[in-house]
Amino acid sequence: MPNPTITAVVIARDEAKQIAACLASARPLTDDLLVLLDDRTSDDTARIAEAAGARVVVSRFVNFSAQRNRALETAGGDWVLFIDADERLTPTLIAEIKKCLAALPSALPPPMREASIAGYWAARRNYMFGHWVRHAGWYPDYQLRLLRRTAARYDESRAVHELAQLSGPDAKLREPLIHYNYETWAQFRAKQRYYTAFEARILYQQGQRVRLRNFVLQPLREFRRRYISLEGWKDGWLGLALALAMTWYEFRKYVMLWRMGKLTCHCR
Repeated sequence: MPNPTITAVVIARDEAKQIAACLASARPLTDDLLVLLDDRTSDDTARIAEAAGARVVVSRFVNFSAQRNRALETAGGDWVLFIDADERLTPTLIAEIKKCLAALPSALPPPMREASIAGYWAARRNYMFGHWVRHAGWYPDYQLRLLRRTAARYDESRAVHELAQLSGPDAKLREPLIHYNYETWAQFRAKQRYYTAFEARILYQQGQRVRLRNFVLQPLREFRRRYISLEGWKDGWLGLALALAMTWYEFRKYVMLWRMGKLTCHCR
């Protein structure tokens, strides 16, 4: 019985700098490479991806969950491996994936199919500013990335930090996925501002409103969680800097939420 087929999928926007190395890291796993390109892309990502042997499909961006569902519908493999442009597969992770999938039948009758593994989690080894960050929630940072295509679907109401819903059990891979997260503090600030605004809008849409204590207690809880509970202090000065930065962005989230509520009141 043949081994299950795999499509490696990269959802990308303006990733000309990263896409070639990302696809090259996935090539030893599969020749079926798919780049789902955000229609707002303005750089050479498509040309570089096609030169690397990937199939490029342009997709109108709604949210990340919708993009992943589009990828599941477009991919041709039995399994789909989602990998971000700034992530890299290692030879040991590829070997583990091949071993795991080779142990699974490529075709099962319906009663057995529901009991078969539907998805695998991979730990992410996050590198920030050239350093592997081992604590404060940055490792192992498990991500559900390897999915049996017909057994996974994303909840499109979840606009950020998307998570697949599986129609079967999941399992964890031992080998990590390498993530070159941020090279500069400017990149870090830009990404956190984006997520902060997104999360504030979600809280507002859910009907949450700011109380005075949120400006103090929520940031303090974030610092305690990152620096003490998740042992960010073990990463030295970088651990402290990251904990303080995440504390600041937690404060900013509630400032944005407060402004949204204030604007609504003024518009009535």
